[in-house]
Amino acid sequence: MNKSILDVGAGVGVLGMSVLRDYNKLKLSCVEIQETYIKYLDINLRINNQTARIYSGDFGSIVFKHRFDIVVSNPPFYDKDVLKSTDQTKQIARYNDSLPLGVLVQKSEEVLCDDGKLMFCYDAKQIDDLFDLLRSCGFNIEAMQFVHSKPNVNAKIVLIYARKNSNSKTDIYPPVVSFDNSGNTTQTMKDIYSKANIQSIKAKL
Repeated sequence: MNKSILDVGAGVGVLGMSVLRDYNKLKLSCVEIQETYIKYLDINLRINNQTARIYSGDFGSIVFKHRFDIVVSNPPFYDKDVLKSTDQTKQIARYNDSLPLGVLVQKSEEVLCDDGKLMFCYDAKQIDDLFDLLRSCGFNIEAMQFVHSKPNVNAKIVLIYARKNSNSKTDIYPPVVSFDNSGNTTQTMKDIYSKANIQSIKAKL
């Protein structure tokens, strides 16, 4: 039986489509709250010859009729108290009051099967909240990796792979650095971009 994956806060679909391209036996579903993004998500799926079930609405409120094997997400993680954009579309996509961390983790626990996997990125400064919430909801962090904008600069993002009902020790992978000290894209990031190679329409939101 094919495994099922749910992309939460799918946006225009790049994350879910990237996973589906590399693991084409997965059955993809996507959750997105903004109708503008859903329109582009549907177009991008067709451009990349992929299919997915699209759920429109707030992740915390949607009733799913079955459980998933994997949940992935690039959620909005900027703190609502540091809002900078006055554009509502960008606010919903970027700031965590539109999808609080507690909702993401707790709802993921509900919709995942007994040994389900949760993979997402988040603001590295909120790592204490991540640890507390994941553990309280029955998740164990099996792997994590920090992302730095430049060498010798504090991590901006942490990548998390957690699993329900797991007792595995945590692997901490070598850090990812986006740019060198001269501002040039590192080879690591070039390799990531090259592997991604997903076609997406360009639109002004």
